[in-house]
Amino acid sequence: MPKRILVTGSGIISGLGINLQETYTSLSGLHSGVETIRHLDTSLKGEVPASEVRLSNEELADFAGLGGKTGYSRNSLLGIIASREAFIHARLQEHPGLRKGLISGTTVGGMDECEKYYDDFLRNDSKNSYIGIYDCADSTEKIADYLGLKGFMTTISTACSSAANAIMFAARMMKAGKLDCAIAGGTEALTRFHINGFNALKILDKQPCRPFDAQRNGINLGEGAAYLVLETEEANAITGNTVICELTGYGNACEAFHQTASSPEGTGAYLAMKKALDMSGEAPENIDYINAHGTGTDNNDLSEGHAIEKLFTEKIPFVSSTKPFTGHMTSAAGSAEAVISILSLSYNIIWPNLNFSAPMPELSFQPVTELLRNREVNLVMTNSFGFGGNNTSLIFKKYGIH
Repeated sequence: MPKRILVTGSGIISGLGINLQETYTSLSGLHSGVETIRHLDTSLKGEVPASEVRLSNEELADFAGLGGKTGYSRNSLLGIIASREAFIHARLQEHPGLRKGLISGTTVGGMDECEKYYDDFLRNDSKNSYIGIYDCADSTEKIADYLGLKGFMTTISTACSSAANAIMFAARMMKAGKLDCAIAGGTEALTRFHINGFNALKILDKQPCRPFDAQRNGINLGEGAAYLVLETEEANAITGNTVICELTGYGNACEAFHQTASSPEGTGAYLAMKKALDMSGEAPENIDYINAHGTGTDNNDLSEGHAIEKLFTEKIPFVSSTKPFTGHMTSAAGSAEAVISILSLSYNIIWPNLNFSAPMPELSFQPVTELLRNREVNLVMTNSFGFGGNNTSLIFKKYGIH
């Protein structure tokens, strides 16, 4: 019988708040983290909004207990804070005998620090110490050191599906008998390279983004980190942790249609969702809520919408994108939206698609526009689709539901 993968801890930091409780409060109060850029030193400040974590680098370091220490990028600090919350939530420090893994998704690595000193690297040697933190794996190693993890660790960088792929990979490692439990998710800080790259693609909305809206005009970027603690049933018998929910299905499909665009008919998105459903053993009509990738770009929302229609046909679940709350957290989006989807399970709430006003004429459905409380939410699907057509879907199920 396949091993069951249980979720026993979670942690998150984003423009919505610095922990799980603040995130829930912001979501349920319909408070978006998308606003004027404050921390990032960019020429686009005041021109495009984004969702930044409210704390400066110095405040993040103090919050993590690392004040005065050097060599920590903003990316690493965000990952440390979110993973610490998940780690403590699941009391993993009390069980040194378990085989623990850390799988972290990111694209920034230490770029947020290195890009500040690019001219120095070219002209003198005064800032060369920062070159060592540029690599994506640096943030993973910093998190592992902070948590005292000595076992398996790896970094996944598949653009906007990175964190979802980290969760999927962790589950596969556990099912293969390589790990007893894992901390899996992703971290991503805003950078000038980041925001200028998306601006060059002409897909940054100068207003709050409007996923699945006929007048949608692009994305708002966001930053932050989120991690889940996953355990096998055997590990859970040792930890005694309360099970939050179960990861019952996951699927990845790389359609390689285009460097940045999804196929118009949503082939990769459909395959990822179908694989996740097949693994879960659930019929499409059993899914209560889809936390869509929903970026607000012309291409993504049409492609994902068509894929949802093809898979769910006449009975499409509640659908919304929560990116108008968090901004598009790129490599950390998959785990942040997994945490938000699990909150939907825990509180029987369907999150609304903020800023929506006009249905897309090409689609037969439209997203949820109001906060729906006291709904029976037993199964949620969350989608994360990355550049290059790397598409991943995860399915979480309320524990104890048959």
